[in-house]
Amino acid sequence: MLVVDDLAANARLLQRLLVRDGHRVIFAQDGEEALARVRHDHPDLVLMDVIMPTLDGFETCRRLKSDPETRLVPVVLVTALQGSRERVRGLEVGADDFLSRPVNTAELTARVRSLLRIKRFTDELDSAESVILSLALTIEARDARTEGHCQRLAHYSVLVGRELGLNEEDLSALAKGGYLHDVGKVGIPDSILLKPAKLTPAETAIMQQHPIIGDRLCGELRSLRRVRPIVRHHHERLDGSGYPSGLRGSAVPQLAQIMSVVDIFDALTTTRPYKPAQPVEEAYQELADQVACGWRSPEIVDVMLSLGQKGQLLPPAAVGETGGTGSAP
Repeated sequence: MLVVDDLAANARLLQRLLVRDGHRVIFAQDGEEALARVRHDHPDLVLMDVIMPTLDGFETCRRLKSDPETRLVPVVLVTALQGSRERVRGLEVGADDFLSRPVNTAELTARVRSLLRIKRFTDELDSAESVILSLALTIEARDARTEGHCQRLAHYSVLVGRELGLNEEDLSALAKGGYLHDVGKVGIPDSILLKPAKLTPAETAIMQQHPIIGDRLCGELRSLRRVRPIVRHHHERLDGSGYPSGLRGSAVPQLAQIMSVVDIFDALTTTRPYKPAQPVEEAYQELADQVACGWRSPEIVDVMLSLGQKGQLLPPAAVGETGGTGSAP
């Protein structure tokens, strides 16, 4: 537990109550120190006074909740202020709970236990997602010639999604989907995955199982709910000739359509076991041809071509070097 209070007596009181319930307690005297301690010590919960010098509890909470690295740490604001305006402000900056002074021991214990239980569930989901992301990168590492592929797809797809006006949830799903789209290839033998020649019909059937395998691997993780359609359907075509489900038209999820376009672009412009890299201009023409065939969305391909023409779509090698996963250069 991290207790944040500029008054030592208040901090010691909370320490006694928390230690009695089996918790280890560390301290910070103001908001700036609290931010540093959270990043360095990774506490399971923060109990923080509202009125402090330098940086008050509201602003400190806002900064913690705005940072992707610390936003899931539960924050309890401790205050003698009783007005509803202060509680509304606390909710606005992301506080998870409130405690009023003088602190009631039973209330403190119950609120802390409840928030820690939620934190454990969140950590388990986060750990599972991290394992799947690591697995996706391990698949990429099976072939040195695809190095940077996941980073590039995350980068390209977010650029396209942002140009299309998608919301932040969709952009986040595209960034994750760039890494996870081919996670199902973990179930494909190297003899097929890395074959330097055309696959046989039987081998093709096995390869086309990877979206289904990937969807199953993502399982029921709530954090990957918006990513799963990308994983399962990024090989569909608008005319129904794709796989694994043969979806047609608007039945193909928009995020999966975006991923399919950027995946094709990257596949064309990088060296693969079965072919050399093509010039960017030829890749653009191939995408235009696929629109003409009814396979790809003209809107998405137009956005892709526009980004390239405006110099906003970095060449694959340059994107790999920057390591970009979601922001424009």
